[in-house]
Amino acid sequence: MTENAGLTREDLEAREHRELSPYAAYSDATRGRQRPRPADLRRTEFQRDRDRILHCKSFRRLSHKTQVFIAPEGDHYRTRLTHTLEVSQIARTVARSLALNEDLTEAIALGHDLGHTPFGHTGEEALTAALTTIADRYPEAPRSFKHVQQSLRVVEELEYDGKGLNLCWETRDGILGHSGGHHPATLEGQIVRTADRMAYINHDIDDAQRAGILTEDDLPAGSAAVLGHSLAQRITTLIEDMVEASAGRDVIVLSDPVERALLEVRAFMFKAVYSSPSAKSEGPKAQRLVEQLFYYYLDHPGALPAEYQTTAASNPVQAVIDYVSGMTDRFAIRVYEELFVPSRWALQGV
Repeated sequence: MTENAGLTREDLEAREHRELSPYAAYSDATRGRQRPRPADLRRTEFQRDRDRILHCKSFRRLSHKTQVFIAPEGDHYRTRLTHTLEVSQIARTVARSLALNEDLTEAIALGHDLGHTPFGHTGEEALTAALTTIADRYPEAPRSFKHVQQSLRVVEELEYDGKGLNLCWETRDGILGHSGGHHPATLEGQIVRTADRMAYINHDIDDAQRAGILTEDDLPAGSAAVLGHSLAQRITTLIEDMVEASAGRDVIVLSDPVERALLEVRAFMFKAVYSSPSAKSEGPKAQRLVEQLFYYYLDHPGALPAEYQTTAASNPVQAVIDYVSGMTDRFAIRVYEELFVPSRWALQGV
């Protein structure tokens, strides 16, 4: 077997140019990394990004971070990791169908939520509330926490012992643009942005049905008539519509009827599920927990782990944000108990 047996990176790059759409992002035309790296023998640049995300610590922690329901009873509720994998599956199917770069799409999808807090959006709200209360003491600090920006910070600065993952510009742009005001420059990033919304709305319906909060018949009749009457039907409709509406175009879109139906379901979910007692029952506890951890470490920056001390010396608020937002649900609970809950003890000889 010769050293270069099998497909090389150059073979894969040539295949992209033969098979992908002219609207695709080609891996050999990337705008580059923050720091140059020697090319890999077997993998394209976007494949390397996917692999670096897959093997990083922040990705592994997603398995113990809340999606919607905090500390649910049962093994089948979504976590931030299963959400990420569902987004990846949807996005890859669309990218493949449109002859766009599936490797870049997968890399963006796998990395898009790396900056999420423990306890889902409740943790995000808690950090925003805490930042508001310290505005006078730290006027230079951010006024709110945005997981989109934190996800980018994770891959640019926090992972790999403060060196970051050194990802390609296109991957970082897609992560930053998966939600909020920044619009992705690549069609691959635009696919992930839409797939994220498609995934969370549909799997949250599934989890809400499992929790007994709603039934399929509770969904708006008009949107159900357009999207379908089951999880599988809705996902299939949305994927097919995105492919058909976007084919041959330089933008990723849904048709007007399907987008209106999706937005109607999303509005229904905010009213019926995301604000429901079942989804929010543990929310106040989780919010207080995150806020108390934030205040404790801001007042005791020396208690932060060693890898956060350099940041803490110049920007203590950011160091605390980095540490607390990176916690999993169960780790945050354990740290809180160690700091604030008295331990049991016994008198010797009694």
